[in-house]
Amino acid sequence: MIKVEQLSKRYGSTLAVDSIDFEVKKGEIVGFLGPNGAGKSTTMKMLAGYLPPTSGRAEVAGFDVFRESLQARERIGYLPENVPLYPDMRVREFLRYRAALKGVPGRRMNERVADVLDLCGLVEVEKKVIGRLSKGFRQRVGLADAMIHEPDLLILDEPTIGLDPNQIRQVRDLIRNLKRHHTILLSTHILPEVEMLCSRVIIINKGKIEALDTPQNLRAKLGASGHIMLDSKVPDVRAACAELRKLAGVESVSTRADGAWTIFTIRAVLGEDPREVLFAHAAARSWPTRELSRSAVSLEQVFAEITHAEEA
Repeated sequence: MIKVEQLSKRYGSTLAVDSIDFEVKKGEIVGFLGPNGAGKSTTMKMLAGYLPPTSGRAEVAGFDVFRESLQARERIGYLPENVPLYPDMRVREFLRYRAALKGVPGRRMNERVADVLDLCGLVEVEKKVIGRLSKGFRQRVGLADAMIHEPDLLILDEPTIGLDPNQIRQVRDLIRNLKRHHTILLSTHILPEVEMLCSRVIIINKGKIEALDTPQNLRAKLGASGHIMLDSKVPDVRAACAELRKLAGVESVSTRADGAWTIFTIRAVLGEDPREVLFAHAAARSWPTRELSRSAVSLEQVFAEITHAEEA
């Protein structure tokens, strides 16, 4: 459904997207992740035909996004981060207008408007003015607009931004149901959302693709790493940290106080499990210890590891 080859975008001297390659298969929901400024939105805008690339190529449903722009855009539904709506129009009126702009035949228009109103949970507000709707309903109107012309591909850029937890859950359920009829490229900062929805994950950082795999495989690659918690009472926290950092299999150590106790959060070297060494060290120093455990690796940890985010 999507094929990207050596795609780059330069703004003056800044290389926002640097020769990236990836593919998305028909029927997939693929998460597109990265820190702010990593090149996510720029890539999505190029795929949607909003921005020309500096070099490289991209195909959607077999059509070159830049050389066969009209044919490609007919097969794309794009929901940008800031949804562009007409606040003075009513919901049904707006969707009919957008359907006409996107070439939905007159004989199909009423049927398509009714379908997306129902699918996006907008029937109860279809006669209301858009500007008077809640943020959650406006987001749904934007999603209904993106899919009014029955596109093969939906590109969703932060579809749940600014929503409350209930609204996020509703939009997430809606996206999950859309998989039956659409391929979806989803950008979001809510990583548990990605784990629940996406079959594969693309992680971009500083304009380059750093990882492309299933969430399960990405977690498995760091499965022997992760974080280890040592909850002990030590005479000198600074000295204890220095000792722990020197142990085999330990990459970094951070701490927080819990009364007279210190909770050490220890990042293990990839492929190592230093819990036995940590236990022996604490026992040899006669540190009273309440807990020594390793947490399961989350997609958030994978993301931090791959993008080299600093630990708190």
